[in-house]
Amino acid sequence: MNTHKPAYQEAIDLLLKYNKSNSLINHAKAVESVMRYFARLYGEDEEKWGVIGLIHDLDYEQFPERHCQVTEEILRNEGWDEEYIRAVLSHAWGICTDVKPESLLEKTLYAIDELTGLITACVLVRPSKSIQDLEVKSVKKKWKEKSFAAGANREVILKGAEMIGIPLDDLIQKTIDGMRQNSNELGL
Repeated sequence: MNTHKPAYQEAIDLLLKYNKSNSLINHAKAVESVMRYFARLYGEDEEKWGVIGLIHDLDYEQFPERHCQVTEEILRNEGWDEEYIRAVLSHAWGICTDVKPESLLEKTLYAIDELTGLITACVLVRPSKSIQDLEVKSVKKKWKEKSFAAGANREVILKGAEMIGIPLDDLIQKTIDGMRQNSNELGL
């Protein structure tokens, strides 16, 4: 059984090895930022939560048809801890894996992955192009437009919020707050 708990540098090196697209790299960093934010709120291991957020879509750019399967192979070959591998697999539960989120870490990743994409899209259509002035009500307004950021699965976000036991508005606000921490690095 793998028990290697990877450091941040290992995660960023793997991310950059398998991803060249700025949008996917920025998405990974947005999810990392939000996971670290939630880890602090919950008194959890910020490094672990951040690393898992950073590598959750490791294989998506090169192997979209085998999303998560290739990441699992890569992480196993690198000797990563099973908890990290399971968490990554759980973020795509019901989409391309059957690994249901169980831990608070897994449920949070599941809930915020799609939401960071929706929030990023909301920022990019704002006149300011800044997350600093983004409000929950603006995200909720765009939420209702099914054609807007159509790839952001609203059902997954709702299910994730329910799993964590947090109202949707609170999840949106905390995700915005988590992204604001690194807005310059994220280009937002």
